[in-house]
Amino acid sequence: MRIGVDLGGTKIELIALDDSSVTLLRQRVPTPSGDYAGTLNTIAALVVSAERDLRQTGTVGVASPGAISTRTGLLKNSNSTVLNGRALDRDLSERLGRPVRLENDANCFALSEAVDGAGAGCTVVFGVILGTGVGGGIVVDGRLLVGPHRIAGEWGHNPLPWSCDSERPGAACYCGKAGCVETFLNGAGLSREYQSHGGNGDLSALQIASAAQAGEARAQQSLAVYQDRLARSFAVVVDLIDPDVIVLGGGLSNIDRLYDGLTQRVAAYAFSDAIDTPIVRALHGDSSGVRGAARLWPGGLDCPSKFAS
Repeated sequence: MRIGVDLGGTKIELIALDDSSVTLLRQRVPTPSGDYAGTLNTIAALVVSAERDLRQTGTVGVASPGAISTRTGLLKNSNSTVLNGRALDRDLSERLGRPVRLENDANCFALSEAVDGAGAGCTVVFGVILGTGVGGGIVVDGRLLVGPHRIAGEWGHNPLPWSCDSERPGAACYCGKAGCVETFLNGAGLSREYQSHGGNGDLSALQIASAAQAGEARAQQSLAVYQDRLARSFAVVVDLIDPDVIVLGGGLSNIDRLYDGLTQRVAAYAFSDAIDTPIVRALHGDSSGVRGAARLWPGGLDCPSKFAS
């Protein structure tokens, strides 16, 4: 049995898979906000409870925002900043009394969708999370590409491409810079754009999408700007790795309007005479990351992760 845990900013999800990838159990609980010790306790309690209910033990893989630094062995680059500077994998291993494999949540998402999701059968899959944060993961021939600094795919912390004067310098990002792709394409970025058009800045991204669907001009204009920024950002990815498919996850991936003509918009910016890259919604929805976390360990995999042996 393989257990996956998806550590998010608002919820922690656990899944248990058998060797045929059949789901045996799923559980979700709120994340103890700003509480590192509470987060460790919650994850450990979920694992213990699942194993007790299923009457078997399993390997444990964890999808987390950020990544383990190869220099310090501590978590870095997490937008859940309470995790930064912590030995999250080692601390969880100590709590559970076994090795724990930890990987960036966007990488886990990409792995899941490449193995048996919307990117199954593709050679190069770029997986994208559009939500509170903006993350990316790359899978090549069924294996995660993480890089020597474990930042491969982190497209959200580059400047917005082809930015205009009104987009500079951009909003401050938790990484310490300003104008990152993430600040434009996360939920807060869409809300700010809507507010700049005179809309209610308290509306969420999905509420803005609903308003656009209902015909509100400000919401429609905001989504058009968002889609153009998304296309510019994807064009850089296409120029760099030319993926067979781009798979979208996260809350904003559920906005149907984003997909309308998006590939054609990317083609207007990418360095090619034609771009046909499919941009599709994740097959496994918001459970893709936790499924990918479980797959960090071998066992019944058609496409092993980079860490399988």
